[in-house]
Amino acid sequence: MTTADSILRSACSRRAAISRLGGGFGGLALATLLSEAHGSIPAPSASDVRLRSPHHVPKARAVIQLFMHGGPSHVDLLDPKPLLTKFDGTPPPAEVADDENRTTYLLGSPFEFRKHGDCGVEYADTLPCIARHADDIAVVRSMYTEHRNHEQAIWMANTGLIVAGRPNIGAWIAYGLGTENQNLPAYVALPEPAGLPTDGARNWSSGWLPPIFQGTAIRSEGMPVLHLQPSTPRPLSIEQARMQLLQSLNNRHRDEHPGELELDARIASFELAARMQLSATDALDLSQETDNTHKLYGLDQSATRSYGRRCLMARRLIERGVRFVQIFMQGQPWDTHNNNTAGTRSCCEQTDLPIGGLLTDLKQRGLLESTLVQWGGEFGRTPGAEQRDTKTRGTEGRDHHPYGFSIWLAGGGIRGGQAYGGTDDFGYRAIVNRTSTADLHATILHQLGLDHEALTYAHNSRDERLTDVYPAKVIQALLS
Repeated sequence: MTTADSILRSACSRRAAISRLGGGFGGLALATLLSEAHGSIPAPSASDVRLRSPHHVPKARAVIQLFMHGGPSHVDLLDPKPLLTKFDGTPPPAEVADDENRTTYLLGSPFEFRKHGDCGVEYADTLPCIARHADDIAVVRSMYTEHRNHEQAIWMANTGLIVAGRPNIGAWIAYGLGTENQNLPAYVALPEPAGLPTDGARNWSSGWLPPIFQGTAIRSEGMPVLHLQPSTPRPLSIEQARMQLLQSLNNRHRDEHPGELELDARIASFELAARMQLSATDALDLSQETDNTHKLYGLDQSATRSYGRRCLMARRLIERGVRFVQIFMQGQPWDTHNNNTAGTRSCCEQTDLPIGGLLTDLKQRGLLESTLVQWGGEFGRTPGAEQRDTKTRGTEGRDHHPYGFSIWLAGGGIRGGQAYGGTDDFGYRAIVNRTSTADLHATILHQLGLDHEALTYAHNSRDERLTDVYPAKVIQALLS
């Protein structure tokens, strides 16, 4: 008689049995671990991240999203406007006047723009490392969104609607494709050690999709995942007995509650946690990288070390089969209501070198072709000056701006060396090839082999999807 059989035949309850087993993820490797060990692997279900077939042949197999909370200023970084500089300090024309009357005169950019690469696309001088990859990057200068408040715009950028509680794009991708490595999550979030971004863990939420598709937040300093290892090591025979017991208990409980997706997802999460004991530490051990690689990502400099570590971790994760990785900054640092020049420069100093290093590293390793890198925030900044706390010229801020802004894409079958779409002469409204959030989401899904109209999930008596209520199109001009 096995240890599991003995305990099951006792009168103790499931809760009492688990309490006797103590904490730690080691004993929570359940049915999947045991079935895989015997060569019996169940088919994918709605509550696991096993590899799924795409709708069509994909150009990309993974995404690294560089989310810039707060809204980077497009007219200071990616969308040069000579007329904005020419008429700096003057009232804006009526057709581009601030409809909420929060800004005053036009504010030219203090940064120089230069052409880069064979393509000649212009970038600000605050982005020298990113600009070196101009021929691999497609800048979209015609983005627009539905709201000018941070939270609603973040929800829109992440989930496709300006309401809270919906699944993030990473969760949709994990649901649609699963992961190539069953020992690591399909979807990983890398927040800054100093603090969470605005809207916290909701940035990587699975919403009403099964919780197994939620992003796994991994720390870039110290222990990557807290409580992953038991505090007291146990012999292998004890671990195996614990797994046998918990497999039996959970299978019995699942049989008594058929169709409970959250229960299935919770069990799958525990199984994943056990497998991560063997693989997560190795995947995130940056000491395995060379000094040259550390320098490439800026790990040797205080200003870039934090963001650089997360960029390097992202490369190591997608290299090992993780499907979607997000990198965040603390709070909303691009929210430059005051002293836009200093704030924008500071954000670039933290991120430009690591991102340039990431693109270089991906390309050198042959990973850029299969990895789609996306950079951008929830909206842009106003072409007009905001004088919230100062009237001093040169220290003005810029307000939130949803009507026209820029993002960029690279790798993953994207045709680089182009600037797609455009805003008016002052950078106020997107007017050429206007690109909605739904269009961007549809394009990212398409590159991963997913049809945005076919990727659905039954919720509240309807088939929900990422693009949902908005008309959406794949932007063919961006594709190679």
